[in-house]
Amino acid sequence: MPDPEGHPSIEEMDLRTVLNALADPLRFGVIVALLGEAEGAERTVASFGLPVSKSTLTHHFRVLREAGLIRQVDRGNSRAATLRREDLDRRFPGLLDLVCENS
Repeated sequence: MPDPEGHPSIEEMDLRTVLNALADPLRFGVIVALLGEAEGAERTVASFGLPVSKSTLTHHFRVLREAGLIRQVDRGNSRAATLRREDLDRRFPGLLDLVCENS
């Protein structure tokens, strides 16, 4: 069962759900950007500069969070996202390497 913020456990991460989340070009771009950051780096949702409305931005990050690709935490009046790199590498070895190769 996902935690109260909607983050699935490693065992709950489903490959089809992860691939569906990555199928959208904007969400794929977010993951590529996070892959370029240091391990554990946090970025605010607004820092990605996605050309969409706030409600659409919320939707995209919810999809990424519920797929298990990112972890989000509240930081006052904004939310910060981190890539769940270690969890993804344990659950789907090599997936992030493929994302890097195809970015």
